[in-house]
Amino acid sequence: MSCDFLKLAVPGVRAMNPYQPGKPVAELARERGVRVADIVKLASNENPLGPPPSAIKAMADSLTESARYPDGSCYELKQALAAKLRVSPEQLTLGNGSNDVLVLLAESFLDNHTSAVYSQYAFVVYSLAVQAVGAEAIVVPARDYGHDLEAMAAAIKENTRLVFLANPNNPTGTCFNEQQLLVFLNKIPSSVLVVLDEAYFEYGLGGDLPNGVTLLERYPNLVVTRTFSKAYGLAGARVGYLVSNPVIADVLNRLRQPFNLNLPAQFGALAALQDEDYIRESIEVNQQGMACLERGFADLGLNWIPSAGNFITVDVQRDGVEVYQRLLAKGIIVRPIGGYGMPGHLRISIGLPEENRRLLAALAEVLD
Repeated sequence: MSCDFLKLAVPGVRAMNPYQPGKPVAELARERGVRVADIVKLASNENPLGPPPSAIKAMADSLTESARYPDGSCYELKQALAAKLRVSPEQLTLGNGSNDVLVLLAESFLDNHTSAVYSQYAFVVYSLAVQAVGAEAIVVPARDYGHDLEAMAAAIKENTRLVFLANPNNPTGTCFNEQQLLVFLNKIPSSVLVVLDEAYFEYGLGGDLPNGVTLLERYPNLVVTRTFSKAYGLAGARVGYLVSNPVIADVLNRLRQPFNLNLPAQFGALAALQDEDYIRESIEVNQQGMACLERGFADLGLNWIPSAGNFITVDVQRDGVEVYQRLLAKGIIVRPIGGYGMPGHLRISIGLPEENRRLLAALAEVLD
Protein backbone atom coordinates (compact mmCIF):
# COMPACT_ATOMS: atom_id res chain seq x y z
CA MET A 1 0.00 0.00 0.00
CA SER A 2 1.51 3.32 -1.08
CA CYS A 3 1.87 6.32 1.20
CA ASP A 4 1.18 9.94 0.30
CA PHE A 5 4.49 11.30 1.54
CA LEU A 6 3.47 14.87 0.73
CA LYS A 7 0.94 14.66 3.57
CA LEU A 8 3.76 13.78 5.96
CA ALA A 9 5.55 17.06 5.27
CA VAL A 10 5.00 20.03 7.55
CA PRO A 11 2.17 22.34 6.40
CA GLY A 12 4.39 25.23 5.26
CA VAL A 13 6.45 22.98 3.02
CA ARG A 14 3.38 21.23 1.58
CA ALA A 15 2.03 24.55 0.33
CA MET A 16 5.29 25.76 -1.21
CA ASN A 17 6.13 26.12 -4.88
CA PRO A 18 9.87 25.57 -5.40
CA TYR A 19 12.07 28.50 -6.40
CA GLN A 20 12.44 28.68 -10.18
CA PRO A 21 15.94 29.75 -11.22
CA GLY A 22 16.78 31.25 -14.59
CA LYS A 23 17.04 28.78 -17.46
CA PRO A 24 20.60 27.36 -17.67
CA VAL A 25 22.55 27.90 -20.89
CA ALA A 26 23.18 24.15 -21.28
CA GLU A 27 19.45 23.42 -21.02
CA LEU A 28 18.58 25.84 -23.81
CA ALA A 29 21.40 24.42 -25.93
CA ARG A 30 19.95 20.89 -25.52
CA GLU A 31 16.40 22.02 -26.24
CA ARG A 32 17.23 24.07 -29.33
CA GLY A 33 20.21 22.13 -30.62
CA VAL A 34 22.43 25.21 -30.66
CA ARG A 35 25.97 25.82 -29.47
CA VAL A 36 26.47 27.09 -25.94
CA ALA A 37 28.73 29.80 -27.38
CA ASP A 38 25.82 31.18 -29.42
CA ILE A 39 23.58 31.71 -26.37
CA VAL A 40 23.37 34.94 -24.39
CA LYS A 41 22.19 34.57 -20.80
CA LEU A 42 20.82 37.77 -19.27
CA ALA A 43 18.48 36.14 -16.76
CA SER A 44 20.16 35.68 -13.39
CA ASN A 45 21.99 38.94 -12.63
CA GLU A 46 25.39 37.30 -12.96
CA ASN A 47 28.57 39.28 -13.59
CA PRO A 48 29.19 39.15 -17.37
CA LEU A 49 32.95 39.45 -16.87
CA GLY A 50 33.10 35.97 -15.37
CA PRO A 51 34.96 35.22 -12.13
CA PRO A 52 38.03 37.30 -11.26
CA PRO A 53 41.20 35.61 -12.59
CA SER A 54 42.65 35.92 -9.08
CA ALA A 55 39.71 33.92 -7.70
CA ILE A 56 39.98 31.27 -10.42
CA LYS A 57 43.62 30.68 -9.51
CA ALA A 58 42.91 30.61 -5.78
CA MET A 59 40.09 28.10 -6.23
CA ALA A 60 42.18 25.89 -8.52
CA ASP A 61 45.10 25.93 -6.09
CA SER A 62 42.81 24.95 -3.22
CA LEU A 63 41.73 21.74 -4.94
CA THR A 64 44.91 19.98 -3.83
CA GLU A 65 43.45 20.04 -0.30
CA SER A 66 39.96 18.93 -1.29
CA ALA A 67 40.29 15.57 0.45
CA ARG A 68 40.08 17.47 3.71
CA TYR A 69 37.09 19.26 5.23
CA PRO A 70 37.12 23.03 4.81
CA ASP A 71 37.62 25.29 7.80
CA GLY A 72 34.16 25.22 9.38
CA SER A 73 34.73 28.60 11.01
CA CYS A 74 35.92 30.21 7.71
CA TYR A 75 38.59 31.94 9.79
CA GLU A 76 40.64 33.54 6.98
CA LEU A 77 37.63 34.83 5.08
CA LYS A 78 36.02 36.17 8.25
CA GLN A 79 39.19 38.02 9.20
CA ALA A 80 39.46 39.61 5.76
CA LEU A 81 35.77 40.55 5.67
CA ALA A 82 35.91 42.00 9.17
CA ALA A 83 38.91 44.15 8.25
CA LYS A 84 37.28 45.42 5.05
CA LEU A 85 33.94 46.16 6.68
CA ARG A 86 35.47 47.46 9.93
CA VAL A 87 33.49 45.08 12.10
CA SER A 88 34.52 42.27 14.40
CA PRO A 89 34.63 38.65 13.15
CA GLU A 90 32.05 37.83 15.84
CA GLN A 91 29.53 39.92 13.89
CA LEU A 92 29.70 37.70 10.80
CA THR A 93 27.66 34.71 9.70
CA LEU A 94 28.71 33.09 6.43
CA GLY A 95 26.40 31.20 4.14
CA ASN A 96 26.07 29.18 0.98
CA GLY A 97 25.05 32.34 -0.85
CA SER A 98 23.02 35.05 0.87
CA ASN A 99 19.94 32.84 0.40
CA ASP A 100 21.39 30.59 3.07
CA VAL A 101 21.62 33.29 5.72
CA LEU A 102 18.15 34.61 4.82
CA VAL A 103 16.73 31.14 5.46
CA LEU A 104 18.76 30.88 8.68
CA LEU A 105 17.11 34.06 9.91
CA ALA A 106 13.64 32.65 9.28
CA GLU A 107 14.50 29.32 10.90
CA SER A 108 16.02 31.03 13.93
CA PHE A 109 13.43 33.70 14.66
CA LEU A 110 10.11 32.63 13.12
CA ASP A 111 7.52 29.96 13.83
CA ASN A 112 3.79 29.50 13.40
CA HIS A 113 3.05 32.01 16.17
CA THR A 114 5.03 34.87 14.63
CA SER A 115 4.94 37.05 11.53
CA ALA A 116 7.29 38.69 9.04
CA VAL A 117 6.82 41.79 6.89
CA TYR A 118 8.05 42.26 3.34
CA SER A 119 7.09 44.25 0.30
CA GLN A 120 5.11 43.38 -2.79
CA TYR A 121 7.56 42.55 -5.63
CA ALA A 122 10.16 41.53 -3.04
CA PHE A 123 12.76 38.80 -3.59
CA VAL A 124 10.85 35.52 -3.65
CA VAL A 125 13.15 33.83 -1.12
CA TYR A 126 11.62 35.96 1.66
CA SER A 127 8.19 34.44 1.08
CA LEU A 128 9.59 30.93 0.70
CA ALA A 129 11.58 31.16 3.93
CA VAL A 130 8.62 32.55 5.87
CA GLN A 131 6.20 30.00 4.49
CA ALA A 132 8.50 27.05 5.17
CA VAL A 133 8.51 27.73 8.92
CA GLY A 134 4.76 28.34 9.05
CA ALA A 135 4.96 32.02 9.99
CA GLU A 136 2.44 34.63 8.89
CA ALA A 137 3.50 36.68 5.86
CA ILE A 138 2.48 40.35 5.91
CA VAL A 139 2.91 41.61 2.34
CA VAL A 140 2.77 45.38 2.02
CA PRO A 141 1.73 46.89 -1.33
CA ALA A 142 4.60 48.53 -3.19
CA ARG A 143 4.91 52.22 -3.98
CA ASP A 144 6.19 52.89 -7.51
CA TYR A 145 7.42 49.28 -7.65
CA GLY A 146 9.56 49.86 -4.55
CA HIS A 147 9.25 49.66 -0.77
CA ASP A 148 6.61 51.77 0.94
CA LEU A 149 8.63 52.11 4.13
CA GLU A 150 6.00 54.07 6.01
CA ALA A 151 3.34 51.43 5.29
CA MET A 152 5.75 48.62 6.16
CA ALA A 153 6.48 50.18 9.55
CA ALA A 154 2.75 50.54 10.18
CA ALA A 155 2.13 46.88 9.22
CA ILE A 156 4.26 45.51 12.07
CA LYS A 157 2.25 43.54 14.62
CA GLU A 158 2.96 42.50 18.18
CA ASN A 159 4.13 39.08 16.97
CA THR A 160 6.32 40.39 14.13
CA ARG A 161 9.92 39.24 14.41
CA LEU A 162 11.46 40.05 10.99
CA VAL A 163 11.10 42.78 8.38
CA PHE A 164 12.80 42.14 5.04
CA LEU A 165 14.07 45.10 3.02
CA ALA A 166 16.03 44.75 -0.24
CA ASN A 167 18.11 47.73 -1.31
CA PRO A 168 18.35 47.72 -4.30
CA ASN A 169 15.25 45.58 -4.68
CA ASN A 170 15.15 42.47 -6.85
CA PRO A 171 13.39 42.21 -9.33
CA THR A 172 12.49 45.90 -9.73
CA GLY A 173 15.86 47.60 -9.08
CA THR A 174 14.31 50.33 -6.92
CA CYS A 175 16.15 51.74 -3.90
CA PHE A 176 15.77 54.10 -0.96
CA ASN A 177 18.30 56.52 0.49
CA GLU A 178 19.89 56.72 3.94
CA GLN A 179 17.51 59.34 5.29
CA GLN A 180 14.50 57.23 4.33
CA LEU A 181 16.09 54.20 5.97
CA LEU A 182 16.86 56.11 9.19
CA VAL A 183 13.30 57.38 9.48
CA PHE A 184 12.11 53.78 9.08
CA LEU A 185 14.57 52.31 11.59
CA ASN A 186 13.58 54.87 14.20
CA LYS A 187 9.99 53.59 14.05
CA ILE A 188 10.81 49.90 14.52
CA PRO A 189 10.57 48.21 17.94
CA SER A 190 13.86 46.83 19.23
CA SER A 191 12.32 43.33 19.30
CA VAL A 192 11.89 43.30 15.51
CA LEU A 193 14.90 42.44 13.37
CA VAL A 194 15.26 44.57 10.22
CA VAL A 195 16.91 42.46 7.53
CA LEU A 196 18.58 44.77 5.01
CA ASP A 197 19.40 42.70 1.92
CA GLU A 198 22.26 44.45 0.09
CA ALA A 199 23.04 41.81 -2.54
CA TYR A 200 23.56 44.52 -5.17
CA PHE A 201 25.24 47.03 -2.86
CA GLU A 202 28.46 47.44 -4.85
CA TYR A 203 26.60 48.53 -7.99
CA GLY A 204 25.02 51.45 -6.14
CA LEU A 205 28.26 52.94 -4.84
CA GLY A 206 28.59 56.63 -5.50
CA GLY A 207 24.83 57.20 -5.43
CA ASP A 208 22.32 57.68 -2.64
CA LEU A 209 22.40 54.04 -1.54
CA PRO A 210 23.03 53.76 2.21
CA ASN A 211 25.69 51.49 3.66
CA GLY A 212 23.82 49.38 6.17
CA VAL A 213 26.97 48.09 7.86
CA THR A 214 27.82 51.59 9.10
CA LEU A 215 24.46 51.75 10.92
CA LEU A 216 24.80 48.54 12.93
CA GLU A 217 26.25 50.18 16.02
CA ARG A 218 23.30 52.59 16.25
CA TYR A 219 20.64 49.96 15.55
CA PRO A 220 21.31 46.61 17.30
CA ASN A 221 18.23 45.05 15.65
CA LEU A 222 19.55 45.74 12.14
CA VAL A 223 21.15 42.90 10.17
CA VAL A 224 22.75 43.28 6.74
CA THR A 225 23.12 40.53 4.15
CA ARG A 226 25.50 40.65 1.18
CA THR A 227 26.87 38.25 -1.41
CA PHE A 228 29.82 37.41 -3.63
CA SER A 229 27.41 36.25 -6.37
CA LYS A 230 26.93 39.60 -8.11
CA ALA A 231 29.68 42.22 -8.35
CA TYR A 232 32.34 39.74 -7.21
CA GLY A 233 31.48 37.28 -9.99
CA LEU A 234 31.21 34.13 -7.87
CA ALA A 235 27.56 33.08 -8.26
CA GLY A 236 28.59 29.48 -8.91
CA ALA A 237 30.80 29.32 -5.82
CA ARG A 238 27.89 30.31 -3.50
CA VAL A 239 29.28 32.66 -0.87
CA GLY A 240 27.11 35.06 1.10
CA TYR A 241 27.35 36.65 4.51
CA LEU A 242 25.39 38.47 7.18
CA VAL A 243 26.64 41.24 9.46
CA SER A 244 24.85 41.83 12.75
CA ASN A 245 25.46 42.40 16.41
CA PRO A 246 27.36 39.46 17.95
CA VAL A 247 24.37 38.05 19.83
CA ILE A 248 22.35 37.64 16.63
CA ALA A 249 25.37 36.15 14.89
CA ASP A 250 25.76 33.68 17.75
CA VAL A 251 22.14 32.57 17.37
CA LEU A 252 22.52 32.05 13.62
CA ASN A 253 25.83 30.21 13.95
CA ARG A 254 24.20 27.71 16.31
CA LEU A 255 21.96 26.61 13.42
CA ARG A 256 24.35 27.17 10.52
CA GLN A 257 25.65 23.94 9.01
CA PRO A 258 29.32 23.44 9.97
CA PHE A 259 30.71 23.19 6.42
CA ASN A 260 28.26 25.33 4.47
CA LEU A 261 31.12 27.07 2.61
CA ASN A 262 33.22 24.62 0.65
CA LEU A 263 36.98 24.91 0.32
CA PRO A 264 37.25 26.48 -3.17
CA ALA A 265 34.47 28.93 -2.31
CA GLN A 266 36.34 30.20 0.74
CA PHE A 267 39.59 30.70 -1.18
CA GLY A 268 37.84 32.22 -4.20
CA ALA A 269 35.94 34.72 -2.08
CA LEU A 270 39.09 35.66 -0.19
CA ALA A 271 40.90 36.42 -3.45
CA ALA A 272 37.96 38.28 -4.99
CA LEU A 273 37.56 40.44 -1.90
CA GLN A 274 41.07 41.77 -2.43
CA ASP A 275 40.73 42.33 -6.20
CA GLU A 276 39.69 46.00 -6.27
CA ASP A 277 40.54 46.42 -9.97
CA TYR A 278 38.01 43.74 -10.86
CA ILE A 279 35.27 45.42 -8.82
CA ARG A 280 35.97 48.78 -10.47
CA GLU A 281 35.76 47.19 -13.91
CA SER A 282 32.55 45.37 -12.98
CA ILE A 283 30.90 48.62 -11.92
CA GLU A 284 32.06 50.43 -15.05
CA VAL A 285 30.80 47.69 -17.38
CA ASN A 286 27.49 47.72 -15.55
CA GLN A 287 27.06 51.49 -15.79
CA GLN A 288 27.83 51.51 -19.50
CA GLY A 289 25.56 48.54 -20.16
CA MET A 290 22.71 50.07 -18.18
CA ALA A 291 22.94 53.27 -20.23
CA CYS A 292 22.99 51.22 -23.45
CA LEU A 293 19.82 49.31 -22.55
CA GLU A 294 18.01 52.43 -21.40
CA ARG A 295 18.75 54.14 -24.74
CA GLY A 296 17.62 51.02 -26.57
CA PHE A 297 14.36 50.78 -24.65
CA ALA A 298 13.67 54.46 -25.31
CA ASP A 299 14.23 53.90 -29.04
CA LEU A 300 11.72 51.03 -28.89
CA GLY A 301 9.16 53.16 -27.07
CA LEU A 302 9.29 50.98 -23.95
CA ASN A 303 9.06 52.03 -20.31
CA TRP A 304 11.43 50.65 -17.71
CA ILE A 305 11.97 50.90 -13.96
CA PRO A 306 15.17 52.85 -13.13
CA SER A 307 17.53 50.40 -11.47
CA ALA A 308 20.38 50.66 -8.97
CA GLY A 309 21.39 47.03 -9.53
CA ASN A 310 23.00 45.07 -12.38
CA PHE A 311 19.68 44.41 -14.09
CA ILE A 312 16.76 46.39 -15.44
CA THR A 313 13.05 45.58 -15.54
CA VAL A 314 11.23 46.64 -18.70
CA ASP A 315 7.55 46.75 -19.61
CA VAL A 316 7.29 44.92 -22.96
CA GLN A 317 3.64 45.97 -23.34
CA ARG A 318 2.42 42.44 -23.95
CA ASP A 319 2.58 38.99 -22.39
CA GLY A 320 6.07 38.71 -20.92
CA VAL A 321 6.21 34.91 -21.24
CA GLU A 322 5.44 35.13 -24.95
CA VAL A 323 8.26 37.63 -25.49
CA TYR A 324 10.56 35.50 -23.33
CA GLN A 325 9.83 32.41 -25.43
CA ARG A 326 10.44 34.26 -28.66
CA LEU A 327 13.76 35.56 -27.33
CA LEU A 328 14.70 31.99 -26.36
CA ALA A 329 14.22 31.02 -30.00
CA LYS A 330 16.88 33.59 -30.83
CA GLY A 331 19.27 32.19 -28.22
CA ILE A 332 18.72 34.88 -25.61
CA ILE A 333 17.67 34.06 -22.04
CA VAL A 334 15.98 36.76 -19.94
CA ARG A 335 13.67 36.47 -16.94
CA PRO A 336 9.87 36.68 -17.09
CA ILE A 337 8.51 37.85 -13.74
CA GLY A 338 4.84 37.00 -13.88
CA GLY A 339 5.41 35.07 -10.66
CA TYR A 340 6.07 38.40 -8.97
CA GLY A 341 2.75 39.77 -10.22
CA MET A 342 4.35 41.58 -13.17
CA PRO A 343 3.18 39.57 -16.21
CA GLY A 344 3.98 42.27 -18.77
CA HIS A 345 7.55 42.85 -17.59
CA LEU A 346 10.91 41.17 -18.19
CA ARG A 347 13.93 41.44 -15.94
CA ILE A 348 17.10 41.70 -18.01
CA SER A 349 20.61 41.43 -16.57
CA ILE A 350 23.29 43.80 -17.83
CA GLY A 351 25.68 41.96 -20.14
CA LEU A 352 28.82 42.70 -22.09
CA PRO A 353 28.47 45.36 -24.84
CA GLU A 354 27.91 42.86 -27.63
CA GLU A 355 25.41 40.90 -25.54
CA ASN A 356 23.43 44.07 -24.79
CA ARG A 357 23.36 45.01 -28.47
CA ARG A 358 22.24 41.54 -29.47
CA LEU A 359 19.44 41.63 -26.88
CA LEU A 360 18.17 44.97 -28.16
CA ALA A 361 18.25 43.83 -31.78
CA ALA A 362 16.37 40.62 -30.94
CA LEU A 363 13.84 42.50 -28.82
CA ALA A 364 13.17 44.91 -31.68
CA GLU A 365 12.45 41.96 -33.98
CA VAL A 366 10.24 40.20 -31.45
CA LEU A 367 8.18 43.32 -30.73
CA ASP A 368 7.86 44.38 -34.37
